[in-house]
Amino acid sequence: MITLSAFYLFLLIFIRITSFFVTAPVFSSKGIPILYKLGIAFFISLIILPVIKVNVTDLTLDGTYLVYLFREILVGLVLGWIGQMLLMAVQVAGSLLDMQIGFAIANVIDPQTGIQSPLMGNFKYIFAILLLLTLDGHHLFLDGIVSSFYKIPIAKDWLSQIHHDSMNRFGLDIFQSMFIIAFKMAAPIIGTIFLSDMALGIVSRTVPQLNIFVVGLPIKIIVTFLMLLLIAPGFIYILKQLFEEIFISMRQLLDLMGS
Repeated sequence: MITLSAFYLFLLIFIRITSFFVTAPVFSSKGIPILYKLGIAFFISLIILPVIKVNVTDLTLDGTYLVYLFREILVGLVLGWIGQMLLMAVQVAGSLLDMQIGFAIANVIDPQTGIQSPLMGNFKYIFAILLLLTLDGHHLFLDGIVSSFYKIPIAKDWLSQIHHDSMNRFGLDIFQSMFIIAFKMAAPIIGTIFLSDMALGIVSRTVPQLNIFVVGLPIKIIVTFLMLLLIAPGFIYILKQLFEEIFISMRQLLDLMGS
């Protein structure tokens, strides 16, 4: 029998999952219609509703319930934001490459986020999303948000129990990991472009009649594309490390919020 308290519990579950879809990779894509996102969140909430361990008789529409709503929105947004933040390492790596090869003057609209992004960053990001889907990463995201109900129960006041020093350290580690992974992705090509610049500088000294600014840009573009072909297997390996870092960070965040 469906009671009013059970409906309030369902609404809290639905709010957390919907908030997660707002910021999580893949699910936050603007290419996915909002009705589809709401439908997926609705059916997931309906499936896990019977297994959520909480005293539904205590849920009433009052000020405390509004606090619960706020906490559920915050949990969903933060969990999705962690995954999106680490995946932005691909965009950072693309920006570093664009500045080196001259593509920084041209940006495109990223269909995943709806904002302007560098050409190489957009290419790498789409490649990363396709690899994430191939490895069933979207299922792991769903598993993470469902597991959050066991780590952070509905009625738990985790905001007052959280350690701010631990969260600050965790946030710094996330930013550090993002830039380290971005550097790993961009370092081989940036190093190759640096050697190309040195070679072009030597050519400009030995053959002053050659307009090095006209010749240099297409040469660097060709070298970049050749390097992309050569390091594609290594790029896939780094992306797998990135995905592992995303899910490990999500579990660490749940442990911090649920401790």
